[in-house]
Amino acid sequence: MRSTLVALGGAAIVAGLLAGCLSPNAEASTGPIPLNCNRACLEDVVNQYLAALAAHDPKRLPLSADVKYTENDQVIQLGDGFWKTVQGPGNYKHIFADPEAGQVVFMGTMHEADKPLLMSLRLRIQLGRITEIESIYFRQGGGGPANIAELDKPGYKPEDMWFKTLPAAQRLSRPEMISIADAYFSGLEKNDGKGVNGTGTYPFTNDCDRIENGSHTTNVPRSPNEPKDAINGFAMDCMSQFKLGYYFVVQSIHDRRYPLVDAERGVVWAHVVFDQGTVKSGILSDGRPYTFSFFNSPSSILVTEAFLIENGKIRRVEMIGPAAFYHLTSAWGGISGH
Repeated sequence: MRSTLVALGGAAIVAGLLAGCLSPNAEASTGPIPLNCNRACLEDVVNQYLAALAAHDPKRLPLSADVKYTENDQVIQLGDGFWKTVQGPGNYKHIFADPEAGQVVFMGTMHEADKPLLMSLRLRIQLGRITEIESIYFRQGGGGPANIAELDKPGYKPEDMWFKTLPAAQRLSRPEMISIADAYFSGLEKNDGKGVNGTGTYPFTNDCDRIENGSHTTNVPRSPNEPKDAINGFAMDCMSQFKLGYYFVVQSIHDRRYPLVDAERGVVWAHVVFDQGTVKSGILSDGRPYTFSFFNSPSSILVTEAFLIENGKIRRVEMIGPAAFYHLTSAWGGISGH
């Protein structure tokens, strides 16, 4: 009898400790998230977050007591920053889910000061509570090509191929998918046209296309008056850009992380930091010299990037990334050794 009471008492203590770990730092209006949170459940968590954000009220969320919140890699108090200035969700919404890791990502438009901006949002769910909130914001004019207004048009949505469910036999393992995404960054870092690690190849399909901050940076039609031999990187496809060594300006890609892998849909979501601006002139792989008219000072880009992978190759890339301080060190660290 005594052993039974001791066991029950111990269970009560464990339950109490667990409840203390899970209790949010503010009273949540919703209960804990289901422990077995599938894709639909994770997407619902994003919708809860967007609703709470629009209401300027983080108390609506099922939060861990020690939830970590960042805006553009700066750790701040949840409820501060964008929580005070946001008007509400925009028209573009793209959600990636990783039930195995308890991770979900939103990439889309939000409204602030009567203008659209881009938000890349990662939520981590553990034991029924949100424990990590990583938010990246890009506002028009925040560096590089951008067309937020295009993404925010009513009815604009990602291509259907992003939502295709892969047969189980065609799905790659988590390490395989991360390796492919990492090869993109390794091929881009000090891009010399020689392939990933000198292999002569890059992991792209023939129809690979990329959107950065709402603007196409591949396969853009040339102007009718443009000379055919003019070097126009954005008119090329992914493979041609990399093989030409067009991105030699990117000197380092560090703090690489791959927290979300959606094997069911063949998607990897990555977070990295680009360092550039110290080199603006170089020799392309075809021997032609090339000088960019910008990259005149050291800078970095805080990059969040989604890769759609088919048959071991990257077919689509979607990026949200604002300019950042040179050599920015991510508050979330990195796993690649860079």
